[in-house]
Amino acid sequence: MRRVLVLGGNRWLGARIAALLVAAGDDVTCLAREPTALVPAGARLIRADRTRPDAYADASGDWDEVVELAYARDVVGSALAALRDRAAHWTLISSVSVYARNDEVGADEAAALVPPVEPDEYAQAKVAAEQASAGALGERLLIVRPGLIAGPGDPSDRFGYWPARLLHGGQVLVPVTEGRYVQIIDVDDLAAFVVHAGRHRVGGVINAVGDPVPFADLLDLIAAATGFSGRLMPATDDWLVGHDVRFWMGERSLPLWLPAAAAGFARRSNAAYRAAGGGLSPIEQTIARTLLFERELGIDRPRRSGLSPNDEAELLRLLR
Repeated sequence: MRRVLVLGGNRWLGARIAALLVAAGDDVTCLAREPTALVPAGARLIRADRTRPDAYADASGDWDEVVELAYARDVVGSALAALRDRAAHWTLISSVSVYARNDEVGADEAAALVPPVEPDEYAQAKVAAEQASAGALGERLLIVRPGLIAGPGDPSDRFGYWPARLLHGGQVLVPVTEGRYVQIIDVDDLAAFVVHAGRHRVGGVINAVGDPVPFADLLDLIAAATGFSGRLMPATDDWLVGHDVRFWMGERSLPLWLPAAAAGFARRSNAAYRAAGGGLSPIEQTIARTLLFERELGIDRPRRSGLSPNDEAELLRLLR
């Protein structure tokens, strides 16, 4: 029986990785600051503050696999110092945000990275975590760089905004979609790949991204899944930016909308992921699962990403 330590395991992706490991018969330990309902039954939970010197005192013995989901310099460094000599394989979850350029369509893992000069900035902190892990672990390390992760439980509300919004119907503000793409990976596909790669001790760097889908096609698929019979109201980038609508995510945003200059962000190569055994669910399946989750959680709830009903109504009035 393999011993696997998930540094996290109490939230979205980490909990799904831990659950798959338990289902496969592994001896799974999750190390996290606090328990949540997402920690899977059958996994042992070590409650620890990873900024403290004794954080890993109860994570004794050797580990066949360690999965690291954090990227803050202090916690990544403390885990490496405490565990690197006792881990046969280590998987670091990074991000495609580490790349210096987003205008190169089809770029692979060899693309240049942002220099890590600002350790508190997300992309640069991810690069610093990659570099520290590579220096400590060498060939025992797998760096997984996901793109947009989608599916039930997404705490960012990025992908789920669109199924929830089209379910409401009416007039829907959208960006001009011509030449725009979306590239997602289902959270369960990503979790399954992490488990598979750890079991087979895959090393190196892999972009865990799906196939690029035209934004217009994605909206069509969501419309079909929701029975949408309203009207999409496209606005240009200049108009949206001029009315303080944000790209990508967050409050007062149109989620998944990217600047034209970032066309490569959602069109990266996934050849290495596929070659290493990574699977991709049909996007229709991810939409259906996300829609079910949105219904259960409540489509009228406050959201972390997207336009509020009042903001969208005012923007549509101005657009008309």
